[in-house]
Amino acid sequence: MLRRLHSLPGIALAVVLSVTALTGAVLSVEPAIDRLSNPPIPASATVADLAATVAARHETVERIVVRPTGIVTVAYTDGDEAAVERVDPATGAGLGPWQPSGFFRFVTDLHRAFLAGDAGRIAAGGSALAMLAMSVSGLALLLRALGGWRGMLGAVRGPVPQRWHLQAGRFAVVGLLVTSVTGLWMTADTFGLIAQGAVDSPAVSASGGAPAPVGSLKALRETPLAALQRLDFPAAGDPAGLLTLKTSAGEGLVDPATGTLAGFTPAVLPERVQAVVTMLHTGRGLWLVGLLLGLSAAAVPVLGATGLAAWWRRGRDASATATVPADTPDTVILVGSESNTTWGFAKSLQAALGQAGHVVHIAAMNALGPEHLQAERLLILTATYGDGDAPASARRFQARLATLDGRIPYAVLGFGDRTFPDFCGYAATIAAALAEKGWPCLMPLKRIDRQSAQEFAQWGRDLGILLGHPLDLEHVAETARTTVLELAEREDYGAAVGAPVAILRFRAPLQGSRPGRLPKFEAGDLVGILPPGSAMPRFYSLASSTRDGILEICVRLREGGLCSTFLHGLAPGGRIDAFIRDNPSFRPAQGTAPLILIGAGTGIGPLAGFVRANDAGRPVHLYWGGRSPASDFLYEHELAQYLAERRLTTLVTAFSRGPGSPAHVQDRIAADAPRLRELIRHGAQVLVCGGRDMAQSVTHALELVVRPLGLDLATLKSTGRYVEDIY
Repeated sequence: MLRRLHSLPGIALAVVLSVTALTGAVLSVEPAIDRLSNPPIPASATVADLAATVAARHETVERIVVRPTGIVTVAYTDGDEAAVERVDPATGAGLGPWQPSGFFRFVTDLHRAFLAGDAGRIAAGGSALAMLAMSVSGLALLLRALGGWRGMLGAVRGPVPQRWHLQAGRFAVVGLLVTSVTGLWMTADTFGLIAQGAVDSPAVSASGGAPAPVGSLKALRETPLAALQRLDFPAAGDPAGLLTLKTSAGEGLVDPATGTLAGFTPAVLPERVQAVVTMLHTGRGLWLVGLLLGLSAAAVPVLGATGLAAWWRRGRDASATATVPADTPDTVILVGSESNTTWGFAKSLQAALGQAGHVVHIAAMNALGPEHLQAERLLILTATYGDGDAPASARRFQARLATLDGRIPYAVLGFGDRTFPDFCGYAATIAAALAEKGWPCLMPLKRIDRQSAQEFAQWGRDLGILLGHPLDLEHVAETARTTVLELAEREDYGAAVGAPVAILRFRAPLQGSRPGRLPKFEAGDLVGILPPGSAMPRFYSLASSTRDGILEICVRLREGGLCSTFLHGLAPGGRIDAFIRDNPSFRPAQGTAPLILIGAGTGIGPLAGFVRANDAGRPVHLYWGGRSPASDFLYEHELAQYLAERRLTTLVTAFSRGPGSPAHVQDRIAADAPRLRELIRHGAQVLVCGGRDMAQSVTHALELVVRPLGLDLATLKSTGRYVEDIY
């Protein structure tokens, strides 16, 4: 429901909201232009100083105005000429005629009324209301997606459109809340819907004495020019006329003969609120805040485009799944997936159940709700992320499960890789949580190794026996669209210690006489490579990004390894079929906080890519372990160059077969505990890449590092400050 409340106004009003936001972003620049192009008001200047100066230059001064942007203007009459000029607030000297910008006046009308008068103002108010609804619902969805307030600065996971949408949302949401609330207030005020609570002005008149020089009037001498909003002079020859002095505190009437206040009307609360609201919404008087709000507004088209893309992707993924509402099926399938592979198995299961006459609803595990408990059975298909963690579409499942009353028979099917010690660890966690909840178990937990279609079919036959009819699950994995890449160069290491490693750099083949184009990727993403004679891709972490002009990977030759043997046998000019898989969860967080990079062996690949991309020179500390500095010091020369360029702050190596005492990377971490603890105290993010055994040893070492800080790695993981890419 919350997602619909957020999505539907955005889709329906995308153009209107974009026009409102972009014109608001343009208008946010005007106060800054005015502030930077006009002299500032001296703190010591008084209204009397300026009034005396301009009165000496003109026959008749009618009004002095200090505009919210700091511009000071004077309306005057000299003979038959009536005009308005800008003046220097320090000297009172004229700076030329004052004329509002025609461009900004047009943009203002477009922003406030869509060039359509009162009808347009009503539409603009509706636009502000829609923006408020989307901002509030968007904030709620943002907190849900990032795991609460503590996750607002953490890493963002998920498909590219969703990731960009969340990034733009957390940047812009506060500004959009401010501008939508203030915009609604201003619309309501325009149509008289806000009570002003006006105070009656006192009935007073001038003393009738001869007017004193304006620069000598006490009330004007005691009023700082910076506090002035408007000073109106009495008509020439009017003995009963008073000067009207308006400031943020209220409006006073000044006797031109005695210089004293003959009467004063204080500003009421609605008037003060209106002034603050106008200042916040327009940025006039707060030009820096205005620019920040303008940047938030400029994010609206980005939010619209990425939101539409994410909505379309959800619709595409669910087009064959959400065939019935959640409260009417006999079977509910919930899916936990990081890269959408598990959805393919879920759709195959849904199709088979549908052909057998079942009514099926399918959704992400994150969508678990009371309505799902109305079905006859719940089938959960889930992958495991990393070393036993929840995949992206299941991160909120356990929190939702804890809030549910009732029960439903369930079965859990896990997908993973048997070579991992915690094989299908997250599926086992969910099965245990459901059992602890007291829900009846239909079938024991089943684990599927490396997406085996045969094991999936066998589980389907067992489920069919339970349901009382045959259930044939024929799953054919979708074939990824591959790109042909050509090996440009290679560096070989490790032969002397019996562990060959190659750094392979690929480029896109020439298209005729023109260079080919690489797919888009970042260091830390994965490249799937299809070895000849196999439809099963092998994945390698990328050590480069598209802007580097090459696709770079580190590959260790594994005995009997089909893909590693193929890659190690490639000569320059050889070609591969490959595709990119985003891996946004393994990426340095934005900002300037230090990075602690830890790896061993070929795990240095993406870490070297992170260092290479460190153009801003943020503190980066790399800990890496190899076998021998003489044979497999990967990226040795590049790392030396990065140290010289200050892309890399420190490099700490450990070699298990080097000269002197053998050491591993976890030994270096333990020895450097005080320094690492201080870096983590100051917000450092830790990124670990390499084999499982190394990652487990590093985990034990780092637990001892962070414990004196009152932290643990689970907490750091939950906030995106400890991330792993292990294999």
